[in-house]
Amino acid sequence: MSGSKVGRSSAFWLGTCLSLVLSACGGGSGSGTTNPPPPSTYVLTVDSTTPASGVAVTVTPADNSGAANGSTSFTRTYNAGASVTLTAPSTSGGNIFSSWSGCTTASTTSCTVTMSANKTVTAGYTAPVMITPTVTVTPASSAISTTQALSVAIAVSGGNGNPTPTGTVTLTSGSYTSAATALSTGSATINIPAGSLATGTDTLTATYAPDSTSSATYNSATGTSSVTVSVTTAVAVDQLSMGPEVTDQLLGMNLAVWYDLPTNKTAILSAFQTAGIKAVRWPGGSDSDLYHWSTNTLCDGGYANPNDTFANFVNDFAIPSGDDVALTANYGSNSSCNAGGDPTEAAGWATAALNDGITVSHMTVGNEEYGSWEYDLHAKPNDPATYAAAVVGANGYYDLIKEASPSTQVGVIVDADNTTGGWDNTVLANAKGSYDFVELHYYPQGPGGESDTALVQQLAQGLTTDINIVKAELTKWGTPNTPIYIGEMGSVYSDPGKQSWSITQGLYAGQTLGEMMNDGVARATWWIGFGNCNGNNGNDSSSLYGWQTFGAYNVFADGAGDTGGSNNSACNYGGPIGTLSPTARAFQLFSQIAVDGEFVLSSGVTGDTTDIRAYAATNNGGTALFLFNLNQTASKPITITLSSQSASTDVTVETYDKSMYDQSKNGVWAAPTNTDLGAQTLPLSLTLTPWSMNVVIIK
Repeated sequence: MSGSKVGRSSAFWLGTCLSLVLSACGGGSGSGTTNPPPPSTYVLTVDSTTPASGVAVTVTPADNSGAANGSTSFTRTYNAGASVTLTAPSTSGGNIFSSWSGCTTASTTSCTVTMSANKTVTAGYTAPVMITPTVTVTPASSAISTTQALSVAIAVSGGNGNPTPTGTVTLTSGSYTSAATALSTGSATINIPAGSLATGTDTLTATYAPDSTSSATYNSATGTSSVTVSVTTAVAVDQLSMGPEVTDQLLGMNLAVWYDLPTNKTAILSAFQTAGIKAVRWPGGSDSDLYHWSTNTLCDGGYANPNDTFANFVNDFAIPSGDDVALTANYGSNSSCNAGGDPTEAAGWATAALNDGITVSHMTVGNEEYGSWEYDLHAKPNDPATYAAAVVGANGYYDLIKEASPSTQVGVIVDADNTTGGWDNTVLANAKGSYDFVELHYYPQGPGGESDTALVQQLAQGLTTDINIVKAELTKWGTPNTPIYIGEMGSVYSDPGKQSWSITQGLYAGQTLGEMMNDGVARATWWIGFGNCNGNNGNDSSSLYGWQTFGAYNVFADGAGDTGGSNNSACNYGGPIGTLSPTARAFQLFSQIAVDGEFVLSSGVTGDTTDIRAYAATNNGGTALFLFNLNQTASKPITITLSSQSASTDVTVETYDKSMYDQSKNGVWAAPTNTDLGAQTLPLSLTLTPWSMNVVIIK
């Protein structure tokens, strides 16, 4: 039937068409697929790290809703294909921008994103590398007293290439805390009021606090320094309490027959004049008991320089210098060198002195005859009874010398032994009435046992101990006012080392002069002026302070005239002939105080009695003080009070100290410094430099 045929054809074509349509659309049961159209918008997420939020980011262009800039974290929506530029700040919350991530392209703080998908970009930050600055604390002085204010400079530095720190500094020490002080160009000065610091060694701590400008760059920091604070030492002089009369005869030196005095007379006279030397002792220590003046020879192979006849000594030195002369009579040997000394030889010497134009002021019988080391040809050598017997009687030393030269004082030697039946008690008892003075020697150290601390702070006072022993012995034997002559003194009794030309012996020497003045000693002669170098044979230990590599008894340089005469002698390094050692400088300073006709004044020290020593005397209508700072490293503030005076028309200060001596390391032997302070009110405040001796004259 034609109708059915047509219907089947239509159905076939309809099915075919639907199959094709479904196939094209990916539907049906065929193998073909279809994709949806791409989105028309994408989401941009903006994050940050360190910090994780709050970073303000500039966004261009605005997104589809008109939103642009934002603070992390935030999102923006853009049409597909849009190009978005984001800009992060260089710092945020004190942290520093480091990099973008998730960008299509990035340049420093800018990020460009092409919106081809949902995107996340992150602005990364890092904490800055903080700098701990250097804090330097510099007090104006390393040592002050409780009555002194202190200025402290504080500097804060970030180092080369870094900005100058700003902010404040605060200074603390113990209970003291300063106000916070603003820095100016990295520094500040804080003044600590007097009395704010505790006595002792105080640590000064400066604390730096950065302000808002520097807090992103600098940490807080501290720096320290230290200062020594001491109670001000008071020196009080009682101008109404007068002691013994002062004599310039304390300014004495030994000279010896082995040193060529005539050849070197110009240098010797000049050096002695500079140091203020007023007295000499001749012919030289233990050699005196071997020496025969009339022939200028010695027993036992001893040496006397051929030029050193007594006549030459008088004409080339004694008369030109005007110095007082003491002689040591030969007790140990006669002129034939086969028996004990001959008193007539001593009397003849006193007569010769008068004939040559001088009067010998003092003549001592023998030298250190109490010691077994001393030359003595008597049948019973070094015996006090034998010695005393030679002194007394019509044919003894005393009467014969006095007969020859009535003005010459005749003395005996003592040893401050204070022993029953010992040298002193035997001699003073048996020779009583036949001595005008006693002669004492003082050497407190033995070779190899030297100590700077003992020498500087203790041993000068030991001389006063010995003097007081002798005074007690004299009182015991009924002659309490007998003058005491210190015929020899030094720091070590043999083989001196580096200490002998150091500031340490100078400080000791100065104190011995002050002690002898206070003790009323009549005369003193240091061992020795010239001609007794010990070279490298003494104690040159590094434990002793000093720059020299030699030792010498002599306190003036011998130069090429040194014993042996060699220009290569170790002692030549003491400088040209006549150069003053620190010991000689002590004499130079003391010469301003040791003035005939003046009187010792009572002086006292309160406060630092370990490091401060004080001696005082009248001085041409004013007051003179000899002051010592025995501390090696610290300056010491003092006040000086005079009991009857509240002002001075003029104050002068002369100082020799460690810093001047230290120049000798480079071959420079510096002289004392002089300062005129002009008119001053009293009490007077001074600061004594380390290891110093100072003469203060208050008009």
